[in-house]
Amino acid sequence: MKLQTSLVHAGDRKRLGDHIPVTTPVYASASFFYERLEDLAEVFAEERAGEVYSRISNPSAEALEEQIAALEGMDGAFATASGMAAVHLAIMTALLDRRQAIVAADVLYGGSLELLASVLRPSGVEVRFCDVCDLDAVRRAVDEVRPALLLMETLSNPCLRVADLDRLAEIARGAGALFLVDNTFTPLLVRPAAHGADMVIHSATKYLAGHGDVLAGAVVAPKERHDALRQVSRCLGPAIGPFEAFLVMRGIKTLPLRMRRHCDNARRVAERLDGHPATRRVLYPGDPDHPDAEAIAKLFPEGQKGGAVGVDVRGGQEGAYAFLDGLRLAATSASIGDLTTLGLHPASATHRMLSPERRAELGITDGLVRLSIGAEHIDDILADLEQALEAV
Repeated sequence: MKLQTSLVHAGDRKRLGDHIPVTTPVYASASFFYERLEDLAEVFAEERAGEVYSRISNPSAEALEEQIAALEGMDGAFATASGMAAVHLAIMTALLDRRQAIVAADVLYGGSLELLASVLRPSGVEVRFCDVCDLDAVRRAVDEVRPALLLMETLSNPCLRVADLDRLAEIARGAGALFLVDNTFTPLLVRPAAHGADMVIHSATKYLAGHGDVLAGAVVAPKERHDALRQVSRCLGPAIGPFEAFLVMRGIKTLPLRMRRHCDNARRVAERLDGHPATRRVLYPGDPDHPDAEAIAKLFPEGQKGGAVGVDVRGGQEGAYAFLDGLRLAATSASIGDLTTLGLHPASATHRMLSPERRAELGITDGLVRLSIGAEHIDDILADLEQALEAV
């Protein structure tokens, strides 16, 4: 064998012995082969289990999918290359054999709003937005639109509202619609499937991975949805890479520890900033006067209300910018769920596509800052926020 041939093949195609790795390896192979073509054909035909091409399945991705399915208490998951890929996959699957219509929460992550309004609506999909915390408004929208899908977030981004999942699931079922819940902000705290969700989506970039070093997403669904999800996934090609799957899987192993710290720190931040002279209001799901306190009490565990806090800074956009620019420990970032405390101005970032009038209607004021409280020592977080507020 010539040297150049040896360099191509040496070290590859080794069979594992009878040992088992403690953690799932990174299966960095785009394709897989079998000694008999008949075996490959049977896997392609789904007559037997196996791998053929990593756009379709990969052992690293499958291990992550098993882990996320266990997290949400559902039959299976489909890991994707980003949270928006997960949103797209879930929506396209829901529309596959149903009326091309969606009822969606009017306050969603900006990327989801843009997908619905700027991509799907021009493609012929009817999209109706409504306040999902107003059940009568949801009923009217569902009765008029007869949608294939009702879409919402467990904890809305960035206003931190919480709707009654059980009641919304009943409305969706009554109309023959699928109920899709984005659970990015509240993994481990809320299991939407237990409250009637048909599919659950995550931007795994956020709390699941938890370290700010990977893009990933997931759609979690019961077994009866898997064939359709698999079909759409094969065609759209949103597959996660094996190294990214490894990183998210590693992050989820510490999720219970991290979420407790995020929640504890967020509670302390909300308590400290409430009534601060530089703030007009503080948005926090643990506030006993929260407008959705009844739904929150039903859905969330005692003492754990998530790691996000909204702060409406005095002085509007100028005040919000001064506050964010003054942060020294925390970083200004479009993400959430990292070990690092992060701050963002939604009106000029994730929700800038909305008109000022529409943002005002939804409660996304020019002074609103979304804080994702990290896992640093609470004294350091509070000191940083307070010194930054002195600039307002």
